Amino acid sequence: MKDHSDLIGKTIHESVTQVDIKDTLIYALSLGFGSDPLDSRQLPYVYEDGGQSLPGMAMVVNYPGFWMKEKSYGFEWQKVLHAEEFIEIHCPLPIEGKIYGKTVVEDVVDRGSDKGCFVYSKKDLYSADKSKHYATVTSNTLARGDGGFGGDSKPRSAMPAPPERKPDIVCDLPTLPQAALLYRLNGDMNPLHADPSVATSVGFSAPILHGRCTLGVAMHALIRSCCNYQAHRLTSLGVRFSAPFMPGETLRTEIWSEGSKIQFRASSIERDVLVLNNGNAGIE
Repeated sequence: MKDHSDLIGKTIHESVTQVDIKDTLIYALSLGFGSDPLDSRQLPYVYEDGGQSLPGMAMVVNYPGFWMKEKSYGFEWQKVLHAEEFIEIHCPLPIEGKIYGKTVVEDVVDRGSDKGCFVYSKKDLYSADKSKHYATVTSNTLARGDGGFGGDSKPRSAMPAPPERKPDIVCDLPTLPQAALLYRLNGDMNPLHADPSVATSVGFSAPILHGRCTLGVAMHALIRSCCNYQAHRLTSLGVRFSAPFMPGETLRTEIWSEGSKIQFRASSIERDVLVLNNGNAGIE
């Protein structure tokens, strides 16, 4: 059994990336923006004239790729799942231009041979000259087949759960059957989201939607319901992934609003399955 704790502190990706306007538009389209061609509030995210970037772009810009698939890291990549994600926007990303990004493994938590390990990584995004800090993205990945090497067994504290009371807002957004294939164009080429044979080999009935795409659809719901499509008002976003979401399903996002503090969770309407939980967001 490989000791994955030796990854702590390792830089797994560092680069300056040229973001093109098409990258910004494809990201928004892959989340369902522009589904109503007459809704002018959605237009800035899918049209280059007066275009704006979405906060979730921080997840895909300078994405390190499916690095855990590389043999040198020794992970059983077919069993890797996204567990948690947290985004903090310091300054809205440009719709095009050069962006510097660096991703570092912050921590590895051994959960035991039957539960795998958590791998925490942090990506910071800056302008190419590093004078402007755009965003920080913290990811927790569950490597289900890679526990039991004797490392630390104390995961980080979970984000607060939603209140017990009824939600203040419910927003239902449909997704396309080909949503995962479209979202892959943002850079996450994990075959689990495209190849049926890979999906069935690890226990899924079909390719599942990327966790970051599911989160992006919930982000769309928050921007629509709480920000009147003014995406720059969404300054932070965090969530725990609780179950896979399938392309073509409808995501129901339940939202609790207390001023600038937002809590949420999201479910598949068709299967009545909770797919995102412990959602927390900051609104200006």
